Amino acid sequence: MNEAVKGFWAMVTACVIWGLSGLYYKMLDGMPPIEVLAHRTLWSFLFFAVILGLKGRLGELWIALAERRGRGTLVIATAAFMISANWFTFIWSVHFGHAVQASLGYYIFPLVAVVLGLIVYREALSTRQWMAVALAATAVIVLTIGLGVAPWVSLILAATFGTYGLIKKGLRAGPMVSVCAEVLLLSPVALIVLWGYHAGWWGDAPGAGHFGGDWKTTLLLIFSGPLTGTPLLLFAYAAQRVRMATVGLVQYLNPTLQFAVATLAFGETVTIWHAIALGLIWTALALYSSANLRMRRPQPAAQPATQRGLGEG
Repeated sequence: MNEAVKGFWAMVTACVIWGLSGLYYKMLDGMPPIEVLAHRTLWSFLFFAVILGLKGRLGELWIALAERRGRGTLVIATAAFMISANWFTFIWSVHFGHAVQASLGYYIFPLVAVVLGLIVYREALSTRQWMAVALAATAVIVLTIGLGVAPWVSLILAATFGTYGLIKKGLRAGPMVSVCAEVLLLSPVALIVLWGYHAGWWGDAPGAGHFGGDWKTTLLLIFSGPLTGTPLLLFAYAAQRVRMATVGLVQYLNPTLQFAVATLAFGETVTIWHAIALGLIWTALALYSSANLRMRRPQPAAQPATQRGLGEG
């Protein structure tokens, strides 16, 4: 098996884990989403810190935080806020029956990233990309009119993840180091949240925290670290070995599985408005993907002048 094939299957595995992760968070729907998020933050930090420690790379955390004369901490803190808002919204959507909207958010995300690239980096859009963005916007309008309320879950997930990706683009640190730095900055807040639940500052009563209550819940909470970290490592491995066009296309497996889990496992209703919006979004993604593939298609090498002359006249 060559490196490209290994990278492809690593990417597929990462997207399958992300796509099926709703099943895991559904098992914790008896807990407040903020408590689940706090555990996810702490166990993710431990997971990444152990790996970086084994590789002798813990020192890179401080380098990342000190980047740009100390402004690296502010940049990473902003990224940390965006990813924590994204994680919280996804957990909340699974707990409260909005997983279909969550899947739509991750379908829309690539198109939001295109718009952010246009605004921030002045990246030019092709006609097909403009059409894709217009179709995605139409899908949001259709859902808003049909459901009587804007699809806030979809919009928040797409916006926070898109902004997160935009911030990460400007970081020099690798994905594992930067994510570890993000959850490091979030860990004090997570500790306060969990201490509050166990001390009775919020929740029903002192000892309302779920960690340590029973072995099943405790193991599930600990597992949030590897569940968060493993697909990211696989994604980083894949990104180094396969074409970005392949990465972009395979990523659609994630929201597709999320949608399947929401409808088949959670029994969420798909209205006619959802169906119309999905059709518009899938069409938009097809246009977006075809535009990307067309731009990345290698051009034939120019013939030497002598060869061109042989075929002319």
